[in-house]
Amino acid sequence: MNDSDRQAPLVQVRNVSKYFGEGETRVDALGDVNLEVYPGQVVALLGPSGSGKTTLLNVIGCILEPSSGWVKLDNEVVYDGRWLRSDLRKLRLEKIGFIFQFHNLLPFLNSTDNVALVLNLAGYDTTEGKRRAVELLDYLEVGHRKNAMPAKLSGGEAQRVAIARALANQPRIILADEPTAALDSQRAGIVMDLLRKVATEQQAAILAVTHDEKIFDRFDHIFHLRDGRLESRNTGENT
Repeated sequence: MNDSDRQAPLVQVRNVSKYFGEGETRVDALGDVNLEVYPGQVVALLGPSGSGKTTLLNVIGCILEPSSGWVKLDNEVVYDGRWLRSDLRKLRLEKIGFIFQFHNLLPFLNSTDNVALVLNLAGYDTTEGKRRAVELLDYLEVGHRKNAMPAKLSGGEAQRVAIARALANQPRIILADEPTAALDSQRAGIVMDLLRKVATEQQAAILAVTHDEKIFDRFDHIFHLRDGRLESRNTGENT
């Protein structure tokens, strides 16, 4: 499917730059980056260490303020020379799900409660939060581990619980930082298949920073960053 055949992009980045420091100590982390990710797409962001991948992910995630540029998420302009929302925490809760290399599950809560915690923060009551959490765990094929503590989960199971947590508030934008780096090939494939399912069935946009060559064929597009600039885009098999 061509970009022109899709709905409006869920992630739009225009001329975004980010630098740290001033004068001789200034470091340019991003330079005039332009990027779009559409509903239903699973997109990779590649580049060597220090190329700006995580910086760009954090800008899109409204964690790091750009030095200049324009950012639109899920049909809302959120940055245009300044943040246009006063409560960025609420913005992230509404629009974005985060998945990390390590699951970061709270060790003293079981799978259900780890997912329900996000829903409680969003205002769900305890009963409804747990119901929604179990529904998500079932959706990601790990419902049979709903009462398990993180220490009792396999790496793949823990990552699926972490994905359920990221989906708890039904965000249409999922940002993943090395989501399969800690997994073997089989488990990495399972996780990527689940992310594809989420993108397709929920019309979400998924942007993943990765170095994991074993999953390159699972992406619609592969964007390359070098020295803070978007150099090229390769089209994957799933367009």
